[in-house]
Amino acid sequence: MPKTPEDVIRAEILALKGYNVPDATGMVKLDAMENPYPLPPELRARLARLVEEVSFNRYPDFSATGLKAALRRELDVPDGMDLMLGNGSDELIQMVITATAGSGGVVLSVEPAFVMFRLIGTFVGARYVGVDLRNDFSLDIEQTLAALERERPAVVFIAYPNNPTGNLFDAKLIERVIEAAPGLVVVDEAYHAFAGDSFMARLPRHPNLLVMRTLSKLGLAGIRLGVLAGGPAWLKEIGKVRLPYNINTLTQIIAGEMLQHLDVLTGQAGAIKLERGRLLQELQRIRGVTAYPSDANFILFRTNEAERVFDGLKQRGVLIRSLHGSHRLLAGCLRVTVGTPDENAAFLTALKQTLTA
Repeated sequence: MPKTPEDVIRAEILALKGYNVPDATGMVKLDAMENPYPLPPELRARLARLVEEVSFNRYPDFSATGLKAALRRELDVPDGMDLMLGNGSDELIQMVITATAGSGGVVLSVEPAFVMFRLIGTFVGARYVGVDLRNDFSLDIEQTLAALERERPAVVFIAYPNNPTGNLFDAKLIERVIEAAPGLVVVDEAYHAFAGDSFMARLPRHPNLLVMRTLSKLGLAGIRLGVLAGGPAWLKEIGKVRLPYNINTLTQIIAGEMLQHLDVLTGQAGAIKLERGRLLQELQRIRGVTAYPSDANFILFRTNEAERVFDGLKQRGVLIRSLHGSHRLLAGCLRVTVGTPDENAAFLTALKQTLTA
C-alpha cells in the first residue's frame, strides 16, 4: 500500500509551520530587513564584467581562501581566530547545531528570537529550549542562568541586536551567559552594520564563543553569504558537516569585489540609520502606536488591532511583517523594515489611513 507523508515524515516536522515568504510583487516591500538601496551603476558594471570571466564549468574554490582573507581584514577578525563561510547565516546555524546538539541534544536561546534557531534545531532532531525575555525585551539573566544549569545545552544562540525586538542586550549579561554555558555560545550579529557594539574583539577572551555575521543586511542579500568567526579547533570540527562547495563561485567573486568597496555599503547603512531615527520619531507621534527603539534596520511597533492594521497596509500596497500570535511578548506587534525616504513615507501614510479607517 502506498505511504503518505503522514506515514513517513517525522512527527515534529509535520507539526511545524514552515518559514513563509509572501509574494511582494508590486508592493512597497518592508518585510525582510533588506537594504533598500541598489548598488551604484559603475559598481554594477564592474561586477558584470567580473561575471563574464567566470569559468562556470569548474567547481568553486573549496576553501574560499581569497575571500576569507578579505573578510578577516574587513571584519577585524582577531589574530588566532579562524573563519567558516555558509550559504547565509541559516546554513551556519544548521552546521553548528548538527555538529554540537545533533539528535537529542539541547539548543537554547532567548524568546522571542530569530525563528531559525528553533526551526533548524527541530530539523536536526535537537530539543529547543527558549527562555523568555523580560517584558521590556531585556535579557532575564536569572532565568537564563537557571536554564543553563538545568538544561545543559550544547549550544546557545544570542542575537545581538536581537531579532525581532531590535535591541542590544546588556553586553555584561551576555558575558555572564558565555562564562556559565557548559558548551558553545554563538552571538549572531546579523545587524552589526546598524549597531554600536560587537563581540568580535572579545573572541580571544572566551574559548567557547563564536561570532556570526552576514552580508545580507548590509546590501548583499542576493548572494547569500554568512560568516562564522572563532577558535580554529571549534571551526575544524564544525566544518566536518559542511557540504562541499557550499559557497558558489559568483558569491565568492562578488563578495570579494564588494569588500574592496565596503564604503559604499557602509554609507548606505549610515543612510538607513538616519532614516531609522526619523521613522521612529514619526511612529511615536501616531496615536494608538507604541514603537520601540532599535539598533537594527527595522522597528518593532505595537497596536491594538495588529491583524487589521497588517491587512490594511497590504491592501494599500505596503508589505511589513506581522508577529502577532508568534509569542506572548509580541501580542499586537508588527515589524517594519527601514526603507528609503519615499518607502517610509508611503508606509506612514498607509498606516495612518488604516488606523483612521
